[in-house]
Amino acid sequence: MIEINNSTIIQGYNQRKFRLISVTSILVVLTICLCAMMLIFGNTKYSLDVIIRVLCGEKIKGATFAIATLRLPRMLCGLLVGMAFGIAGNTFQTMLRNPLASPDIIGVTSGSSVAAVFCILVLGMSGSKVSMAAVISGLIVALLIYILSNGSSFSGGRLILIGIGIQAMLKAVISYLLLKATQHDVPGAMRWLSGSLNGMTMKNVPSLFIVMVIFGSIIICLTKYLQVLELGDEFATTLGVKVNLVRVILVLSAVFLIAFATATTGPIAFVAFLAGPIASKLVGKGSPNVIPAALVGALLVLGSDMIGQFVFSTRFPVGVITGILGAPYMIFLLICVNRRGEV
Repeated sequence: MIEINNSTIIQGYNQRKFRLISVTSILVVLTICLCAMMLIFGNTKYSLDVIIRVLCGEKIKGATFAIATLRLPRMLCGLLVGMAFGIAGNTFQTMLRNPLASPDIIGVTSGSSVAAVFCILVLGMSGSKVSMAAVISGLIVALLIYILSNGSSFSGGRLILIGIGIQAMLKAVISYLLLKATQHDVPGAMRWLSGSLNGMTMKNVPSLFIVMVIFGSIIICLTKYLQVLELGDEFATTLGVKVNLVRVILVLSAVFLIAFATATTGPIAFVAFLAGPIASKLVGKGSPNVIPAALVGALLVLGSDMIGQFVFSTRFPVGVITGILGAPYMIFLLICVNRRGEV
């Protein structure tokens, strides 16, 4: 009987591992294809041969500017931002055991947004100063939410409720700033708030890449602890996990990812919210889905940007398309949560 059980366990483990590897490989291929498409298509279509020559440093009239200056930074920022949103969203949702616990639902992205809008509309800032203010504000708001939700003991449900409340307050502040701003300044703030890859340059890539590598790697290394936290604090403590330390590291890493991503492109709606659940459905329960969530996030951003640029007669920012995709799912999820009586 023991041998049968052991063989069943091993077989199940191998099946889950095969499914995880297969799904991740397919997501990698799809991501590479979308990256290539973003370099190929535009006002002028270029062949892969021309793109490779330009990327290798060859100067080709017209193609070098279009590919190296416009399309490559847009593609790289979309890739990195999508991965950052996907990892951060999945980390919060898994750790708090609630699909509503996404950074763009519990107020972290709104913390970055309110600082950026204030800098643009009130202080007249632009560029890196706005990005730095957005990062700092996002970290402060995340810290405030965590402190208020901690109380005598940490509660994921309390954190979500407090985060939603703070998000509503910050949204009101943003609306007030937009209402009082001069008509000349509002379009710039609205473009930032919509979440867009327009205007991306290679200057945006290095800092985003470094943050993604450092904090993304930390979360990937802590994946096994993240899976244990999903089972509850008591169970994790029984297994010897230093719950508070691990949680703080995960929260800080996820917040840095979301803050830098938001500071780069603005709050691209629902990517962090959708990436984790989609990845979880694809790889199945019980499998680590941090890397699949990152790839799904990248696919959502890159795919939505392609749709916004080429499908409609009017070009839309990527955040508009992801908002259209995410809003119905959020309504469906809220209905399901309400029926189960959860937070």
